[in-house]
Amino acid sequence: MELRELRSFCTAARVRSISRAAEILGMGQPTVTTHIKKLEAELGATLFDRFKRPIQLTSVGKTLAEVATPLVEGIDALAQTASEAEERGPVVVASTPDIIPHTLLRVVRVFLARHPHIHLRINSATRREVVRRVVIGDADMGIVAHDDMDDQLDFEGLFVYDRALVTPKDHPLLEEPLESLTQVAKWPLILMGPGTHTREMLEAELRRHGVDYEIIVELDSLDMIKRYVALGMGVSIGPKLAIDPQDEHELGVVSLSHLLPFEQGGIITPRGKRLSPAAEKFAAVMRDTLAAATSPKLSR
Repeated sequence: MELRELRSFCTAARVRSISRAAEILGMGQPTVTTHIKKLEAELGATLFDRFKRPIQLTSVGKTLAEVATPLVEGIDALAQTASEAEERGPVVVASTPDIIPHTLLRVVRVFLARHPHIHLRINSATRREVVRRVVIGDADMGIVAHDDMDDQLDFEGLFVYDRALVTPKDHPLLEEPLESLTQVAKWPLILMGPGTHTREMLEAELRRHGVDYEIIVELDSLDMIKRYVALGMGVSIGPKLAIDPQDEHELGVVSLSHLLPFEQGGIITPRGKRLSPAAEKFAAVMRDTLAAATSPKLSR
């Protein structure tokens, strides 16, 4: 005895019509008839007097309807409650400190306007930690720059992630063609803390070329880094997406796409796992907001 069979029976019993029950349930009439016949076979009794119009319940049918109707209605109500709860979230999004205040902020602004009833949580972490949280299920999705991904994850590229040199206005580096990172490394560096993606990439490149460098300030905020650069304490290399138009009034900005690899940033999710309805809504808003400005998507 299956729930779908009981649901077909209870609906037909309520409306006194198999064809009408099929219409209400969005099924074909033969399917509802089959469900009822299976119940009759299991119970060894006829549930409807089909010779009367509209059809009438037999005594066994009346007893089954009295028992099954509140059961089916309760299960359906529970399923509806669970569905509504899933629609409300929470949606947990993990991302890196370079993406959260800029790219992700634009997405969140649109998402909250479209879906104010959905509870959204944003977690900031290093790229490695974001990947870990998504893999173990602590986050519904991660927003990161693409690199060698864990085989347990899917990646959907949605925006370009490249790097730029950031200097004080009128800095000497702005007066010469930038042909190598050696030119940058001659100046004091202001960078994000250890373990951040761009810093790891930069230090690997500098070590690979045997270039000495000095980091004089480590911060966990790109906005703070820009302020210290503007004061003249040093220069920085960071994601270009963190540079706002108004920053160029106080800072010099030079693309490093010819010196450092650029990647796509996007959504990572557990491979093969369906997103909740609320999380899928967030992903859809992110696609709408960012996808038009990117190159072709990367995927694994």
